[in-house]
This record gives sequence, structure tokens and C-alpha cells, in this order.
Amino acid sequence: MRRMFWMAVGAGATVWTLNKAQKVARSITPGRLADSAARGAVDAGAAVRSFAGEVRAGMLQRELELNRELGLDGSVLALPGDPGGTVLRGTAVRAALERNPLSATAVDPRESE
Repeated sequence: MRRMFWMAVGAGATVWTLNKAQKVARSITPGRLADSAARGAVDAGAAVRSFAGEVRAGMLQRELELNRELGLDGSVLALPGDPGGTVLRGTAVRAALERNPLSATAVDPRESE
């Protein structure tokens, strides 16, 4: 009885091993390997494009924040000399710069409030 049991266990293990080996053999054919590599390359390319887009968006956002904080976006300009002087915005900035490019200087928006 013991011999029959171990013989059945051995036969079952052999069948399982052969099935696994056939699956592996089928999965490593040149065509399958090429397909797998192509899918991996496409997925990697998409991930790199997505990452690059996120980096570009973050850089643009940070640049706009820095420009706003430093007053380099052209939204806040004041005429020199009078600390409580007129703050120029929008088209007034362009008009003042056209009249005299050196007469308008950038100021910190927090100081003008």
C-alpha cells in the first residue's frame, strides 16, 4: 500500500513538472520574448513621457510662483521716489514703461499693501 501511494505521488509530481516545463518552454519562444519586450518598452516610454510632463508642469508652476513672489511678472510696478506712490497694474505698466523705461521699478507686493 505504501508503495502504491508513493508511486502515485511521484507520477503526480512528474505530470505537474512536465506541464510547468511545457508552459515555460512556450513562453520563452522568440516571438513571445519579442512581444513581451515590445510591450515593456511601450509601457516604459509612456511612463517616461508622463513623468516628463509632470516635471514640466511642476517647473512652470514653480517659475510662476517665483516670478509672482519677486514681482517679475510685471503685475506690480511703482514709480521711484514716493514710498506710498502709485502702484501701476496691467496697461498702466506698459504705458509707464513706454514713456520712460527707467522710471518704473519692481517692488515687493507685500510692501505696497
